Amino acid sequence: MVVTPRRTVDCIGLFCPVPILRTRGAMAEVAVGDVVELLADDPAAEGDLRSWLGRTGHELLTLDKHGTVARFLVRKAR
Repeated sequence: MVVTPRRTVDCIGLFCPVPILRTRGAMAEVAVGDVVELLADDPAAEGDLRSWLGRTGHELLTLDKHGTVARFLVRKAR
């Protein structure tokens, strides 16, 4: 299944809490069911994102790592 993100949040070179804050902002701008792509190289990004998703109810669709860069696809739940 190919998922096309509605928005891409490029946080490469940025550290906590910026990736979560920018992802939260992007999620506020898309409709329920839309997908936001987050690109991050902060080693804490995966744990921070999973924690944030647990609190917000949004869904992590995929996590791909390419070297130090992680690509997350998140579907807006509400």
